[in-house]
Amino acid sequence: MIETTEFLDVPTTTLADLLGRERVMDIGIRPLWGPVPRIAGPAFTVRCAPGDNLMLHAAIHRAQADSVIVVESGDLDYALAGGNVCAVAQRRGIAGFVVDGVIRDLAEVRESGFPVFGRGVVPIPGTKKAVAPLGGRVRCGGVRVEAGDVVVADEEGVVAVPAARREDVLADARAKLAKEAAETLDEWEAAHRAKIDQLLAEGGFEG
Repeated sequence: MIETTEFLDVPTTTLADLLGRERVMDIGIRPLWGPVPRIAGPAFTVRCAPGDNLMLHAAIHRAQADSVIVVESGDLDYALAGGNVCAVAQRRGIAGFVVDGVIRDLAEVRESGFPVFGRGVVPIPGTKKAVAPLGGRVRCGGVRVEAGDVVVADEEGVVAVPAARREDVLADARAKLAKEAAETLDEWEAAHRAKIDQLLAEGGFEG
């Protein structure tokens, strides 16, 4: 069994090439400070009710070290977390947050170096009333994420690798990266031009 941290050497662009659009979160889920390090780990999934952040606050005390907490909220008016929540998560070894929502205390989060990917920041905190199960299927950035899926996030975006496919995907990614590393720019350019010229010819382009 591979360790999910082995995905730290794999860019999200490579994973996107292999997995396609349906496993890549939409462009609204972005790093909230930069330059952000790449993170990779098993998803610890959380669902928060609109305007409420109780279950994310509960999750930081329950998620395993090296996991990525992935949150479905569907709300952009109230912060899911702030500086202290991120600091505790960081102290417990959690790799980072990927939230379909917003946080606050960005300066504190940036200064601590805790990776958070989300839709933005807002200064208003959410309430803590809505109890829900942890570890269920969530939807974040338009992608269905199951607990244990490998979440990889960097400055290019966020990709969720299905847990059942992680060994095959990692092997394919390593092979792809090795092939690309062995190819010179001259070789790439020649192959690229030949391909483009062929497509243009097939499309009836003249010029």
